[in-house]
Amino acid sequence: MNKVLKSSLLWTFAILFTLSIAVYQRLTGPTHPIRGTIEINDTELKYKLLRSAENHEPATLVIKGANQDISGTIKFKRFKIEEEWTIRKLHYENGELIAQLPQQPMAGKLEYIIKLNSDGKEYVINETPVVMRFKGAVPKYILYPHILFMFLAMLWSSRTGLDVLFKGPKTKNMAFATMMFLLLGGMILGPFVQKFAFDAYWTGWPFGQDLTDNKTLVAFIAWVIAYLRLRKDNNNKWWALAAAVILLMVYLIPHSMFGSELDYSSGQVVTG
Repeated sequence: MNKVLKSSLLWTFAILFTLSIAVYQRLTGPTHPIRGTIEINDTELKYKLLRSAENHEPATLVIKGANQDISGTIKFKRFKIEEEWTIRKLHYENGELIAQLPQQPMAGKLEYIIKLNSDGKEYVINETPVVMRFKGAVPKYILYPHILFMFLAMLWSSRTGLDVLFKGPKTKNMAFATMMFLLLGGMILGPFVQKFAFDAYWTGWPFGQDLTDNKTLVAFIAWVIAYLRLRKDNNNKWWALAAAVILLMVYLIPHSMFGSELDYSSGQVVTG
């Protein structure tokens, strides 16, 4: 096969594979909204139950497709705190039922349940409380490059793994690029994202159990080792394949698992 065609096919596969992993990351994890529909009197309502919100303003939840014959309430309380539930009525406006949860400190969490009513009947949106975590706003000039570099790290990691499997000539250079993207996106910009969101640069080992920080550290170390082995001997390509597998496993772990959480009783932010 022509080298240019072979390289193009491998890059195409790596891009498609990386995009699929990115979609998986977006759709999984404890902060992804819960979407669904509910039918009341032949009227279909669509809801999105948020599980993450910025703490500079109250969190707004919207149920679309309602009419004035449908009302509802939201009850909420602080997560892991023994206290009475606060109950508020949903506000109707232009075909939408709107609820607001009060803003919380960084890493503070609220749990909530939404119920709707029509013609004397009650309809429970979620019987199990949904947990929402509040975070600080991350500037776009920090967040967007972080996301971009982490995406590029997965892309180059996938392409490096393919280079090993198909006996390509650029494994060492690709391993170096992967390592640098992880350094920039995960080890440099990642802590700044964490600082803006939860007021701590690093909450992984040895200071905490934040899975996002820990898995990023493991992946970075794996790629540093792989690159150093390739620098010593260009035939040590299987180290790069092993690092690519480790990074893939890292990306398959849902994002934000065991993340920062405010302990309301002590006022301290904990992880795990």
